[in-house]
Amino acid sequence: MKEIFQLYSQYYDLFYSEKNYKAEARYIDQHIKSILPNASSLLELGCGTGNHAVQLCSLGYDITGMDKSKEMIERARSKNLNSFYPLVRDITNFQLEKQFDAAIALFQVVSYLTTNDALISCFTSTFQHLRPGGIFAFDIWYSPAVLHQRPAVRTKHYEDDTIIISRKAEPVMDVNKNIVEVNFDINIRNKSNEATTSFTEKHIMRYFSLPEIELLAAQTGFTLIRAEEYLTKQIPSMESWNIFIVFQKNRDE
Repeated sequence: MKEIFQLYSQYYDLFYSEKNYKAEARYIDQHIKSILPNASSLLELGCGTGNHAVQLCSLGYDITGMDKSKEMIERARSKNLNSFYPLVRDITNFQLEKQFDAAIALFQVVSYLTTNDALISCFTSTFQHLRPGGIFAFDIWYSPAVLHQRPAVRTKHYEDDTIIISRKAEPVMDVNKNIVEVNFDINIRNKSNEATTSFTEKHIMRYFSLPEIELLAAQTGFTLIRAEEYLTKQIPSMESWNIFIVFQKNRDE
């Protein structure tokens, strides 16, 4: 398992090189500042290799990032951002002895929490680390869209100056548990010597309805204040695979 994490973290940035982190950071910043104009401290759950942090730091945030992958955190630290502090932590149970203006969990990090216990523990820990009035913003897979569109087998290809990668995703749904198990077959070819490396990985993702999210908010002390299609700001629909949620902590707590 450690070897797989090392391989995955090594190629993570190439897998998502076309993702518009700058636009996503602006979107997050607009949401945070519309509620908390003076927000400056940010807790990032599941920060990965720090690609969102790169952009959010440029917008003036001081960020503490957490990821349980040591290899991801090592790559995040290698980016040497002055106001980004990446830590190896389990986002379902953490204690930092600090509170923040806002917390974020992007790239469907919350959808990786597939049990109710893990979700409640994560949200409770996050609540405890927010100042009164603080917000928790995150994106998730949306049940109506997942059930309507259905996950499909897909193969994508990636390339840089040194390697070519083929990444095939085969999803398996468990509709009774609101889960999609995505099985990846990854093949890497070195351009210089034609050497090949292959490995597999499994991503187990949960999808959510809005009533579930409202219940989770109520159970962990938050109030649901926004729900919209990610980036477009449209009302969630059967076409909205990815939706954006904003919780707020009571200002009197």
